[in-house]
Amino acid sequence: MKIIISIVVLLILFPITFAQQQTNWQNYANMENINAITIVENGVWAVTSGGAFYYNFAENSYKTYNKSEGLLGRNIFSVAIDHNNKVWFGSANGTIDIYNPQNSSFRSILDIFNSDKTNKSINNITAHGDSIFISTDFGISVIDANNFFFYDTYFKFGSFTSNIKVNHTLITDLIYAATQEGVAIQKPGAVNLSAPESWNVYNQNNGLPPGAVNKLVFYNGNLLAATNLGLSVFNGSIWQTYLGIASIKIIDMIVEGSNLYLLTPNKVFLYDGNILSEIKNVNGNPTRLAYSSANGLIISSNIGIQTDSGLLFPNGPAANQFPYMIVDKTGNLWSASGKDISGKGLYKFDGLTWETYNTTNHPELFTNAYYSVFCSSDNTIYAGSWGEGFVKINSNGIIRYHSDNTPMVGINQNNKYVVVPAFAEDSKSNLWILNLRPADKKSLYLLSKDSVWYSFQNPVEQYGEYSEFKNLVIDNFGTKWYLMTNGGSLGLYYFNEKGTYNDNSDDSFGFLSTVKGLTSNNVLSLAVDRRGDLWVGTNLGVNIITNPGVVLNSNNPQFKISTSFSVRQQTINAMVVDPLNQKWLGTNQGLMLLNSDGTQLLKALDSKNSPLPSDVITSLAIDEKTGRIYVGTDEGLTYFDTPSILPVESFSGLTIFPNPLKLNNEPKLVTIDGLIRNSDIKIISVSGVLIRQFSSPGGRTAFWDGRDENGNLVNSGVYIVIAFDQEGNSVETGKIAVIRE
Repeated sequence: MKIIISIVVLLILFPITFAQQQTNWQNYANMENINAITIVENGVWAVTSGGAFYYNFAENSYKTYNKSEGLLGRNIFSVAIDHNNKVWFGSANGTIDIYNPQNSSFRSILDIFNSDKTNKSINNITAHGDSIFISTDFGISVIDANNFFFYDTYFKFGSFTSNIKVNHTLITDLIYAATQEGVAIQKPGAVNLSAPESWNVYNQNNGLPPGAVNKLVFYNGNLLAATNLGLSVFNGSIWQTYLGIASIKIIDMIVEGSNLYLLTPNKVFLYDGNILSEIKNVNGNPTRLAYSSANGLIISSNIGIQTDSGLLFPNGPAANQFPYMIVDKTGNLWSASGKDISGKGLYKFDGLTWETYNTTNHPELFTNAYYSVFCSSDNTIYAGSWGEGFVKINSNGIIRYHSDNTPMVGINQNNKYVVVPAFAEDSKSNLWILNLRPADKKSLYLLSKDSVWYSFQNPVEQYGEYSEFKNLVIDNFGTKWYLMTNGGSLGLYYFNEKGTYNDNSDDSFGFLSTVKGLTSNNVLSLAVDRRGDLWVGTNLGVNIITNPGVVLNSNNPQFKISTSFSVRQQTINAMVVDPLNQKWLGTNQGLMLLNSDGTQLLKALDSKNSPLPSDVITSLAIDEKTGRIYVGTDEGLTYFDTPSILPVESFSGLTIFPNPLKLNNEPKLVTIDGLIRNSDIKIISVSGVLIRQFSSPGGRTAFWDGRDENGNLVNSGVYIVIAFDQEGNSVETGKIAVIRE
């Protein structure tokens, strides 16, 4: 019975304590790629592939919304305002989110998201009185704006294909649908709109151009259809070309007073009832038109909102691409962006503002294809490019290292094409550089702190035309470990020059694969933990090498390789080790936390149970001074704070909060901050009675739940907190007041 009670208590307490472990979630995404906009009195709402934002014209300010604020939808396609001034958002995955500006709250409707439909995109939202018309990939759904219940869904329009994509719905006394096959119009007097015969349908047999209709409007009493092949007008029975506009894609159109505005892929046209004129050139890929009485015509596009005064989009990363991230010594996050033409340069985030380093504002970068980034012990940033060497960034500026000013040799096809996929720093502050598929076979370079270059060859490397090197780490014995993917001899490579840079006779080198004990040859990530063990992430979980030092003593080292059973079969794209020696793993199924030896899965976070925007984790970084974890995904960046903070070197006072601690009948966590490594904690009364004793997790913070040794909540009073090291040589004290309510 005692064992059963202990387990129950553990299960009750564990969610309470661990729920506190990840706090202050924030999401960031690039919001330049705007899918739709709608005007309100003082500003404009915009929806993007990375979330939504509101721009206030008068204040020139932005407010962004994504999953950390409660917006669940991903890749939002549509937006509308209802008669209660609530904002409706429709997403590519079928999620409908409703934002109430009065209390800054979100409500989500997941009926379409959870449906069995293959294609669920919300292409357009039209608010009409108490009804919300949802244009989807499978028809039209109608929702009550007051109680959020579905009235009905129309899947079949006349002879059109069932479950047809609807791009736009227009409401007057009838319902008009712009579909992929033409126009569907509700028959006058029809009540059962789920019946196909309740609709008249029109396609190329009735004068429309073949293909999709993008939008419908009434202008001067005439029904107009914007199509991929021009503009058409309806005369009651057939459609005809309008204003002579044919063979031109009309993306969007709006009516303002007596003016008709037409958006094409590169221009905006105005028809005032008499003359059709070209009024504006459009940059990028436009998506929607809107008109503000105070600010005129505005256009959404993949490069922001285009206005007469410039582009509008909130500050953020230059792209939702985070192949590699690090945190520098002052707490700034740096991220690479990509290789080849996908690269956008480097991003720097100081916790408030994103700054982009690209060839526009820093021509000395020479390329935007930066794929790796590293911070040295002196807080210098090194970034590796895809073909143009690497750059060093510090307070003195930017210096580029390439084939013409270094010994580095590029790939076979072009010896000047130098790709740098990874960096590392050894115990002597030397910079090690990984060089992709060099023509001279020297894939490792050392740049000493005295600016002397050395090059090294690992004789066992066998790579193909498209092989890639990644993830250079250096263990406690000075061995360099890196991996090869995408062709060639896949697996894990190691090299140790033993400190003799010009003598290769004593070099240790080798290659690990499934033959030597790895669970897979598809190695994806590496990390050296605080015990010196090498963690190897593969597409089939994690291997742990507990004796990497054996490399120094044998030409045929016998490695001790174990596996973490908790994450078997997981694809481990990224790993970081926190100050408590716990392992954060980025996978294709979310973020996972393992205990120090990998025997326990402490937490599994994904897009369903957390603010993570996606389950596909591409990179991880940690700020050890604050415990902040940065998570790069294929749909944006997330960060959250944890108590895994680097301990202080020596005591200099404790910070205890909340103080006072107010307790009713439930425990609450008190944070004790300012601890040295592996501190023990005692809570005593002012009369010297021991109330509680426990050990810290090992970092800078520990937690007390307001209970005594018997599990009872303590009484009101003042309590002394004593922190000390395990040898008793260092002691620090603090006080906390407890108030029972």
